Amino acid sequence: MSTTKNWSKSSWHDYPVLQQPNWPDEATLNEVLQSISRLPPLVFAGEIRDLKASLARAVHGEAFLLQGGDCSEEFNRCTAPNIRDTLKILLQMAVTLTYAGGKPVVKVGRIAGQYAKPRSSDTEMVDGVELPSYRGDMANAVEPDPQARIPDPQRLMQGYNMSAATLNLLRAFTRGGFGALHRVQAWNQEFVKRSPMGRSYERLAKQISQALDFMQTIGIDTEAPQLKQAQFFTSHEALFLGYEEALTREDSLDGGWYDCSGHMLWIGDRTRQIDGAHIEFLRGVLNPLGMKVGPKHDIDDILRIIERLNPENEAGRMTLIARFGAKGVEKYLPPLIRAINNEGMNVVWSCDPMHANIRKTEGGRKTRSFDDILSELQCFFELHWAEGTVPGGVHFELTGDDVTECTGGAHELSDEQLGQNYLTTCDPRLNAEQSLEMAFRIAEMIRT
Repeated sequence: MSTTKNWSKSSWHDYPVLQQPNWPDEATLNEVLQSISRLPPLVFAGEIRDLKASLARAVHGEAFLLQGGDCSEEFNRCTAPNIRDTLKILLQMAVTLTYAGGKPVVKVGRIAGQYAKPRSSDTEMVDGVELPSYRGDMANAVEPDPQARIPDPQRLMQGYNMSAATLNLLRAFTRGGFGALHRVQAWNQEFVKRSPMGRSYERLAKQISQALDFMQTIGIDTEAPQLKQAQFFTSHEALFLGYEEALTREDSLDGGWYDCSGHMLWIGDRTRQIDGAHIEFLRGVLNPLGMKVGPKHDIDDILRIIERLNPENEAGRMTLIARFGAKGVEKYLPPLIRAINNEGMNVVWSCDPMHANIRKTEGGRKTRSFDDILSELQCFFELHWAEGTVPGGVHFELTGDDVTECTGGAHELSDEQLGQNYLTTCDPRLNAEQSLEMAFRIAEMIRT
């Protein structure tokens, strides 16, 4: 495979670049990036190709993309229990969607690399003091201390190490038996088991176990990898381009360039300038790419960007992640669908019902309403059905923890209850019970 014309993994340096930390010492930064470039890749080109092939099926409605995880990962939460619980809820959601929705699910975590976050300004006010903005643990610390907010290049190395540790555990879990379908009942967290959704899941898990027992009884091999292992991929926003470049490697099999920091990369509303560094970098790597599209998009720009990133119109290469909000989806999504459809572009249509549904409580705490999230999802599906196109995936910020960050759901969490276990340092996430309830609701839509 020939390399992209006039592209190299460092050609982005010749373009305007946004959303980078103000690193105080360029020599130290370059030294750290050189060290990362000599370290092993975090993921492998063959895995990336497997994900792209699975996403190609989602383009045509033969599979469904489930993408989810933390808003922004934190170094101090890179622990075995936290990683396991995030994987658990994603596996629960996936098996619910597969069994109740009748469609294979492509499982992609916002994990093992989501340590950087875009900000609207280089500085922010905290308790009346102006500080450098917190740009994620891979840049600086969240503590409101002037010294801690100075970007530190050593955090890039720490991000690599944390991602490697997370991937190591994810591979052990998904390939070592934890992800086996025989364990569907063991994935249910204690606090979810006590909920209405947990009981619905237990019934579904029992049906799956009975089906496996039946297969075994009549002599079908239930030790097959499809039943004993789970295929799980990682993703993050490709934000800090020096780090992404350091992990971009040429594959010995096909000669193509792959960003081996994660299987799937996405680009956000703030960095998708067609003449910008992020588009320049991503056009040359062969990973599947996601692109967030919010209310402020320009349709012609979106078309030009897709053409730039996927000139051969390869199915599985591009996922459009619509994030319009419950109040905006009916206005913004249909014209975008029609424009993409008229051009014959192969994309996975995914819905991010989280980002445009943030509101603040009277006490100033950020939250999201379960009903708003569900409303946007329902509109997303209905609008695609009306246009004759395929609603191919969903993108959630969620956690396996019993947090109280989003209101509503089966337990009708109120604004007053948010303080019980509000843990996020970034945006509010669905907890495990709310995530599972959402999976059952989506399964009904997929089945329709």
